[in-house]
Amino acid sequence: MSHREASVGALYRLSCALDALNLAVGRLVTGLALVMVLVQFLVVVLRYVYGLGFIWLQESVLYMHAVIFMVGAGYTLLMDGHVRVDIFYREASRRRKALIDLLGTVFFLFPFCILVLYVSWPYVANAWAVHEGSKETSGIPGIYLLKTSILIFAGLLIVQGVSKGARALLTLLGLDTAFGPRREHHA
Repeated sequence: MSHREASVGALYRLSCALDALNLAVGRLVTGLALVMVLVQFLVVVLRYVYGLGFIWLQESVLYMHAVIFMVGAGYTLLMDGHVRVDIFYREASRRRKALIDLLGTVFFLFPFCILVLYVSWPYVANAWAVHEGSKETSGIPGIYLLKTSILIFAGLLIVQGVSKGARALLTLLGLDTAFGPRREHHA
């Protein structure tokens, strides 16, 4: 096996491993959506049927909602569920789509994620330093954990961006077919 073939194989395996990570995270987050709906239903029933309210239970819905969207972003990118201006992309050839994906990842996705990490790091670090909790007395004492989802968001998007870029590069080099058709991911 030549050095080039080994490099291409390694790039493909890296992409598959990164996809697997976001696929696993996405499956967990998908399950959390059901839990969030059930907890919200419980909050409503407790409030309007029994006249009971628990701040920590209401805040848990907020936490789950944030985790679903922030932590699930990499999974959404994996599944091509993100918002895209489809003027050029829809009718493009496979190679042109790969070029758009590669350029978009390098010039838009990565800089955005790096900016998010740079700006949010002190914000999250400060929350961890004081173990920031809810402003409500009976709220969840874990705001610092919620804020950490910002860093996880950017990290998982970078992970998926590396995978997307690797696959785009393989397509542009005409090597994507060496590993068979792109396997589809199903949740």
